Amino acid sequence: MTEIFADEKARASGWFRSLRDEIVAAFEGLEDSHDTGPFADQPAGRFDVSETKRHSDDGSDAGGGLMSVMRGGRVFEKVGVNVSAVFGTLGDAAQKSMAARGVPGIEKDPRFWASGISLVAHMQNPHCPAVHMNTRMFWTPNAWWFGGGSDLNPCLEYDEDTAHFHATQQAHLDPHGESLYPELKKWADEYFYIPHRNRARGVGGIFMDDRNTGDWEADFALTQDIGRAFLPAYVPLVEKRRVDAFGEAEKDAQLVHRGLYAEYNLVYDRGTKFGLATGHDANAVLMSLPPLAKWV
Repeated sequence: MTEIFADEKARASGWFRSLRDEIVAAFEGLEDSHDTGPFADQPAGRFDVSETKRHSDDGSDAGGGLMSVMRGGRVFEKVGVNVSAVFGTLGDAAQKSMAARGVPGIEKDPRFWASGISLVAHMQNPHCPAVHMNTRMFWTPNAWWFGGGSDLNPCLEYDEDTAHFHATQQAHLDPHGESLYPELKKWADEYFYIPHRNRARGVGGIFMDDRNTGDWEADFALTQDIGRAFLPAYVPLVEKRRVDAFGEAEKDAQLVHRGLYAEYNLVYDRGTKFGLATGHDANAVLMSLPPLAKWV
């Protein structure tokens, strides 16, 4: 890989790793503190951590990352927090996709580097909302950009929870320009929509892609604040809802909603498609899928 943008790449990948560490610690803290309500009598969950490796067609190193997955906890039925930094040469299909998005020079020099954090949480208690968060940086010899966001996916909706999630994100985005939150909220509403179901995946959040204003420092700072917004936007909702009693009807609603989530990720999600197309570890790419789901 070229040394161009070497410092920026290191800072971005380092930030994604530090955010991962903070989230993993916070989620294990939620497991430890859950001592009342459903599942409180179960052992506290812990993340299983494994390295992921990616190889080029000739077998040479092409990067990798950490896959951290917790299964069967008190609070989290399944949650994955993955980080990666991968590089190599884009294949023909990926080159065409990038060219169609307006990435300059990709067909002449198809080298790339990408790093990011990806998180999906599926909860034991159906009153606790599922959630997704991802931020990333992508580099080619002639372009760079940031992307990502977070969105809330409750099967049982509470207006006050939705309001808190959005207000926290807005508070973190407003210092970057008060027009930014409405723009990224609208983008999330459009991106996390499931056309074949004629409905949204959840209650929205924020999302951006191809973010390159020409000021790398400003765009990186925005990406960091999207990441910083996640825990204060989400953790209070879990702390509030994890003690709520539920029955078969609520659990059934959760499983049906998970089917909706799986459909979106397998059919439409850009990150899933990119990860599989570039040969990244399939288990890491598909960690977003729920442990159990239902179609009716």
